[in-house]
Amino acid sequence: MKVLLLNQCFWPDIVATAQQLTGVARGLVERGHQVTVISSRRGYDDSDLRFPKREVWNGIEIIRLPSISLGKTSRWRRALNFASFSVAAAVRLTLTRPQDVVVALTSPPLISWLASVFTRIKGGRMVFWVMDLNPDAAIAAGWLKPNSAPAKLLATLLQSSMQHAERIIVLDRFMKQRIAAKGIPEQKIEVIPPSRDDSVCFDEKGREAFRHQHELSEKFVVMYAGNHSPCNPLDTLLEAAKKLKARDDIAFVFVGGGSELGKVKQFARTNELKNVRCLPYQPQSELPAMLSAADLHAVILGKAFRGIIHPSKIYNILAIGSPFVYIGPGESHVAEIISNLPDQQQAVSAEHGQVDAVVNCIRDRAERFRSNEGRVVRFANTSVSTTEQFINQMEAIRPEVIFGGQTSRGPEPVVSTRSVDVTLARPFKAGKGNEVSASRSDA
Repeated sequence: MKVLLLNQCFWPDIVATAQQLTGVARGLVERGHQVTVISSRRGYDDSDLRFPKREVWNGIEIIRLPSISLGKTSRWRRALNFASFSVAAAVRLTLTRPQDVVVALTSPPLISWLASVFTRIKGGRMVFWVMDLNPDAAIAAGWLKPNSAPAKLLATLLQSSMQHAERIIVLDRFMKQRIAAKGIPEQKIEVIPPSRDDSVCFDEKGREAFRHQHELSEKFVVMYAGNHSPCNPLDTLLEAAKKLKARDDIAFVFVGGGSELGKVKQFARTNELKNVRCLPYQPQSELPAMLSAADLHAVILGKAFRGIIHPSKIYNILAIGSPFVYIGPGESHVAEIISNLPDQQQAVSAEHGQVDAVVNCIRDRAERFRSNEGRVVRFANTSVSTTEQFINQMEAIRPEVIFGGQTSRGPEPVVSTRSVDVTLARPFKAGKGNEVSASRSDA
């Protein structure tokens, strides 16, 4: 089966979508499928990074496209960044041969629409892998007004993409409900949570080395690792750090980057918080050590973003077996994961603004840490791999290609009976040896 994967980020980039897509690509190759990836030459968060234009890596053909990068300091800059890659992708797709299955993710927003046009014209089936929903996310963040012309255009393109998709893969039931509410039949929407990274497990030696390197050996470490964005408001955690500023035995470590990283640093400077430290994204080889170094992780979901984004960092935290505090809405996929934990002492939940609850949690865990003479508290690994489940869904929509001997010649171009309507009138498993940097573990 010939498979085309479309996303701005892929190996060796560091974001969560790159990790998940890389895992699926490797799994497809292992099953004997021909895999081509179209992604960007630039690093998603670090635009100074440049990747080769074209290469074959682990049997995967990777085509990387040029795009401009004006930074993420304003909405118009981000929009131009996304638009430049989208234009380059559209041009590249005109030169791309028909595929049996085309998988489109959500970076940049609505690249799925290009995939839908490609499969309408050249044939093949489309799978829409929803990592986040736009324009829903932009509206929830206050970047777009619901009734603005850009929001209506994006909503129309999203609707067109979802209607044409043979299968829509979402990350939790709240995403499924939101998409079904847009008029999409539930039977074409499949819930498959992000896959764990099999290379991530508790690393005792790595823990000690990481803590020593960053002068954390004698500290109780509270860690937020991932994307710093409005989708994951850090205010409650920062206020907790402020209330605990006198505790020199507790350190708050923020690992990663994003549009809100500057606010974290400014908050620490303004309030003279010596207990707050910011570290850049860590390479894949350091991920187990970094995650193992924390005594308490923080998982955060914005109240307005349930069913829109899906913080996937929780799966690596479960793989490590670390305790964590969840700050977010009481009804969410994270809350459901917590309710099913075999040991309920592994997690504590708090709503946004409940600073005292977070402070009490941290104090309690710090006291246990001290009474145990610094011994690590670990819980059972309850993470699972879902990559095989995802690939099974892909294979199920083209069984005639897999079992009918058609893979070598690819799909026949077809003329779709579904029209392309863009008017405004209608509304991984990342296997061992994968060197994808993975410290940024959510959207």
